[in-house]
Amino acid sequence: MIPTTYLTELAAYTRDRIMKVVVNNTVEITSFYIRQVSDHTVELEYMIPHGSVVTAELIELKSATDVVVSSNAVYIPITSDTIIKQKMKVSEVTV
Repeated sequence: MIPTTYLTELAAYTRDRIMKVVVNNTVEITSFYIRQVSDHTVELEYMIPHGSVVTAELIELKSATDVVVSSNAVYIPITSDTIIKQKMKVSEVTV
């Protein structure tokens, strides 16, 4: 069993690697309202500006060197400035 403190350290490492959000491979967002770790969960909050895309269909979290940390296929119509709240939980997988 992996201790919760170590899972939290891994979540903090992951948070520190995430430097931007890329929407539909075209729109880069580098400003976060929230970018924190709570327990062993990375919590992000950012805005997709109205007019940047009609519909968000792919959201990628990337490092400063464009390495993908997370990739999610979504369907989010952007009819106004849209705040996205995203969480990633670091957990042990048992087989």
